[in-house]
Amino acid sequence: MTTFRVIPAIDLKGGRCVRLRQGRADDETVYSNDPVETARRWAGEGAEVLHVVDLDGAFHGHPVHLAVVEQICRAADVTVELGGGLRTDEHVRAVLDAGVRRAIIGTRACTHPGELGRLVEKFGDGLAVGIDARDGRVQVRGWVETTEMSAVDLAGQAAAAGVRTLIYTDTMTDGMLGGPNTAAVGEICRHVECDVVASGGITSPDDIRALGALRAPNLVGAIVGKALYDGRVRLDELLRARP
Repeated sequence: MTTFRVIPAIDLKGGRCVRLRQGRADDETVYSNDPVETARRWAGEGAEVLHVVDLDGAFHGHPVHLAVVEQICRAADVTVELGGGLRTDEHVRAVLDAGVRRAIIGTRACTHPGELGRLVEKFGDGLAVGIDARDGRVQVRGWVETTEMSAVDLAGQAAAAGVRTLIYTDTMTDGMLGGPNTAAVGEICRHVECDVVASGGITSPDDIRALGALRAPNLVGAIVGKALYDGRVRLDELLRARP
């Protein structure tokens, strides 16, 4: 099995590191005024990948925190992936040029799935698709719109287009500290052969073990946010629980 990575999330809003409950902009908790120092912290504690989300970018439809993201990439000697507001080729290129290893598109992948093949040709494994879903249906534009497209269908289209990494977020569990939706994660993994990263609800080492129990060879990581920031679990505890 590919090395399973526990990936701390850094969500940017107004230049600060925050967490939202179920993606709601009106329900935020500010954890740090210095996202760069937060990135250094997680890297120092053993993270190999950081998952950065430009929340303002997601809501406004264009990158907002490029300068901060570039500082994070320079400060933390780890792989940085970024999503939020990447609606054009130029947006994707800008974040890759800033030092991001993997640019994550979500809304664009759902609204224009026919472009995925061309984007893969252009950006290769520098492109990932984020699938954010509620009750199995894809959500877009910062989770404020729920579409009729199923998460499984979008995953299949992305994989068929050559996308190498999918990041699946169950938005009902995100920030709720109730554990991941392992059934939904397993369903996505069974429908594609590309790499899948799970996100939403990770709270304890048992949650990491539950994902490992799926025995999905293409499940390569899990993103963790609120539980780390609230001190409910330490990163080293999650790392030790990896399959």
